[in-house]
Amino acid sequence: MSTSPRTPFTGAEWAAIFAIILVWGLNNAAAKVATQVLPPLFMGGARFLVALLFLLPFMKPPWPPWRQILPLVLLAGPLHFGLVYIAFAMVHNLSPIVVALQLWIPMTALAAWLILKETMPRAAVAGMLIAFGGVAWMSLDPHGAADLAGIGIGVLASALWAIATVLMRRAPGIRPLKMQGLTSLAAAPVLLAASFAFEPDVVQKATTATPFIWGLVVYAALASTVGATALLFWLVQRREAGRVTPWFLLTPLVSCTIGVGFMGDKVTPQLLGGGLATMVGVALVALSERRAAQQASSAT
Repeated sequence: MSTSPRTPFTGAEWAAIFAIILVWGLNNAAAKVATQVLPPLFMGGARFLVALLFLLPFMKPPWPPWRQILPLVLLAGPLHFGLVYIAFAMVHNLSPIVVALQLWIPMTALAAWLILKETMPRAAVAGMLIAFGGVAWMSLDPHGAADLAGIGIGVLASALWAIATVLMRRAPGIRPLKMQGLTSLAAAPVLLAASFAFEPDVVQKATTATPFIWGLVVYAALASTVGATALLFWLVQRREAGRVTPWFLLTPLVSCTIGVGFMGDKVTPQLLGGGLATMVGVALVALSERRAAQQASSAT
């Protein structure tokens, strides 16, 4: 049954939104736990290898030209996720890195302005400055400063994801699960090769990892890479992306709750204030993009 983009969300759509938030929030905690046992590049490679096995049915021809798609899948796959898993392995606290990774939203607006010459509303500019200021303030806290190198790598990973997002806008129409399959096809061998080349004791750490740790790898592959993507695709087919995506700003709330409640994250007023400022800035960017999209839609 078709659904008008302007009508209220159905119960199934709300369930899909909150399922994605929960899956992504748990996935951040899973990545932090798993990278304390498995080498980070190996963790990323194993995740994409498992995902690839399940995504093969969605990768039937025709395929876009590799010359056109290769920069995109390299940015969105091994480069972005390689840095993300390295960042998770380096930090002591989960919460600051999860908040810092949300900078991909204002960075996407900035990259679209620089690369695609899209307009950047004043609210988006203000939100971007607030978000970056929040991360900087959070990082100056003694607990945040201990994770400064990991947070910096996470910010770089966010920048690569923002560029990949902009390149995706210029790419030919590719179904998300097919795109995830192509990304996995690029990421799995690159990350695994890099792991065996640069990370010590890969085989020993992989063979001694418990079934629980390997369960986290499978969870990342199937629940996040495959399941959440399928739900997101279903949602944006039915609704305007600008109505759906702002809700995913609740993802860090899930991750930070797990970090504080179960993983021993230290919370200080400065960390809390910086994190809240970052999320307010990110929300300003997301909502300004939503408003711009609505105005463009009403003008056509």
